[in-house]
Amino acid sequence: MVLVNQIVAFLMKHNAEPEAVDLLMEVEDLDLLVEHVDSTNYKRPCLYLKSSARYLPGPDDSLVLGIAYTIYLKFEDLPSALQIALFLDNLQYVKQVFKLCKDLLQKKQFCYILARQGVDFFILDEDMIAEKTDREALQEIINNTKLSEGYLNLARDIEVMEPKLPEDIYKAHLIDNRASAGANVDSARQNLAATFVNAFVNAGFGQDKLMTVPSETSSGGSTGSWLFKNKEHGKASAAASLGMILLWDVDSGLAQIDKYFHSNDNHVIAGALLGVGIVNSGINDDCDPALALLAEYLDKEDSTLRIGAIMGLGLAYAGSQNEEVYRKLSPILEDATIPLDVIAFTAISLGLVYVGSCDEEVAQSIIISLMGRNESEFGDSLTQLLPLGLGLLFLGKQDKVEATLEVSKTFNDKIRTYCEMTLISCAYAGTGNVLKVQNLLGHCSQHLDKGETHQGPAVLGIAMVAMAEELGIEMAIRSLEHLLQYGEQNIRRVVPLALGLLCISNPKVNVMDTLSRLSHDADSEVAMAAIVSLGLIGAGTNNARLAGMLRSLSSYYYKEASLLFCVRIAQGLVHMGKGLLTLAPYHSERFLLSPTALAGIVVLLHTCLDMKSIILGKYHYVLYFLVLAMHPRMLMTIDEDLKPLAVPVRVGQAVDVVGQAGRPKTITGFQTHTTPVLLAAGDRAELATEKYIPLSPILEGFVILKKNPEYREEDH
Repeated sequence: MVLVNQIVAFLMKHNAEPEAVDLLMEVEDLDLLVEHVDSTNYKRPCLYLKSSARYLPGPDDSLVLGIAYTIYLKFEDLPSALQIALFLDNLQYVKQVFKLCKDLLQKKQFCYILARQGVDFFILDEDMIAEKTDREALQEIINNTKLSEGYLNLARDIEVMEPKLPEDIYKAHLIDNRASAGANVDSARQNLAATFVNAFVNAGFGQDKLMTVPSETSSGGSTGSWLFKNKEHGKASAAASLGMILLWDVDSGLAQIDKYFHSNDNHVIAGALLGVGIVNSGINDDCDPALALLAEYLDKEDSTLRIGAIMGLGLAYAGSQNEEVYRKLSPILEDATIPLDVIAFTAISLGLVYVGSCDEEVAQSIIISLMGRNESEFGDSLTQLLPLGLGLLFLGKQDKVEATLEVSKTFNDKIRTYCEMTLISCAYAGTGNVLKVQNLLGHCSQHLDKGETHQGPAVLGIAMVAMAEELGIEMAIRSLEHLLQYGEQNIRRVVPLALGLLCISNPKVNVMDTLSRLSHDADSEVAMAAIVSLGLIGAGTNNARLAGMLRSLSSYYYKEASLLFCVRIAQGLVHMGKGLLTLAPYHSERFLLSPTALAGIVVLLHTCLDMKSIILGKYHYVLYFLVLAMHPRMLMTIDEDLKPLAVPVRVGQAVDVVGQAGRPKTITGFQTHTTPVLLAAGDRAELATEKYIPLSPILEGFVILKKNPEYREEDH
């Protein structure tokens, strides 16, 4: 060991940090590293540790990150330490970082990072922040109350406040005439599609031309008119779309949705309940308006109302582990007289509220409910949402799922393997675990009888596990291409969805081409999955090539109502938030994975496994689960009073500089813009001025800048 010590000391002195780390990993004594780093060279070994952790089997990966965390604390690089604490999902570490931090401004920046990760149930205590007034101000940031304001500032700066109509998205005049002739017919399905397009495109802007138009007459003539252009359950989605338009703006959102509660149509009230959930999604309010409004509708007779309230609670409290919600929802699971659809949505909502918590009570409730289903219900695609609710409890928690997996082996034959696939894919989501990917691929390679459904979640699972890093994504795309060629029909129907998840909000050309080919497939279910996935990979990017593809698809399928509906939804997704939003669950330079965001996407993909009965049936409002993943893809720089501050930044393609010698540039092909700016997938920003110092090493979302005391105007 004496020799190892000497070698490591030599390597660290001569800028060969990665070699030093490798040596210590080989001799299994990484703790030595902490003694050998100094303030000049600690960043490079830490960067190397962070990126190598992705490729290590558990539990080594957490040990390696633990060492990086210790080193960051040693040199008081607290923002980087916080990133690792969040990656390990270790709240003790998070609290420790807060206690060690003496600077209130820096703590505010931490709160912005926590809010972006979706740790909105995180309550600050006196140890972390002593002053009561400060604590309230910081809790407000964690609760995400400023999100709406920042987003609208961005929209004003980029000048896209003008509301858009669905027609502005369809651009029917660019297509040959035969298709546009059919488009003017006022069919309920077309109106429903327009409702969703309108909701996605104007998401969070607080105004649109269909739902929030001020009424001409005092009786509310025009707002009502769009609502009633939708049939029965279509009205639920239409009323809920108001919540989407007023996203994150709780006060004015609740005020505007309130009028629907006085309706005498149950579908409208159900939509309003869901709208309340959507508005509160990702925002935490001390007076819990969502719980107060929705709780009284949970035991109504009408199942539409119940589903509205249940799904609303799931969206509003996703990731909060709120016990009140569990107490309200668990009796529904235990009641055998309740219809299956209500039970399915309850399981999903509980899965969302307790996402990644491994909570045993909740798991127990869902398991008992699953065992209580009778034979005839196991063929129903709604029953398959119960294992998903169970899987979400273990999202990304790896081997903590083992006990539940054992229990699932006692389930009914029809759902046993389905449950196993769902649990494995959720538990290892975002871990990049190669062995699990092989296991799932093995299940996909079997040629089975018609009735088997478990290959669906297995294919999605490949994408969920492999989405952790770029290399895994490339390999998974290749494996999925093989499945397309050799797999049975039921696998081909899921491959497009898996591709959509791998490249969500990141339209890679090769994936776009594959999906474009599949969108003309002879099997309509493959085509529908491919079309929705085209929407997902382009979500919020305004990608011109994708928009063109979807326009030509809309003329190709102008006679097929259900395929056209999918095309419209995809068009709405591509122009989501007029190009200011993203669905990517990864943030902080693809290091952190927001569990609630991934959960929302996974729920939607699982419902897409049987599009005909869920999305094209009467449960089309499951599309609103995407709201959990929607986030402005912005960099907003703010000053010490948290007011927007315009500074020049360089935005370019991120370059991987791990283990490179010297001080290589971290971005390439950059352009200089003034903040606020939009960041596309794979972009990175750095300040182009030395006048300010950013309080976060990663420029994404809200970044607080403080003045650089050493900066002199005349030098520059």
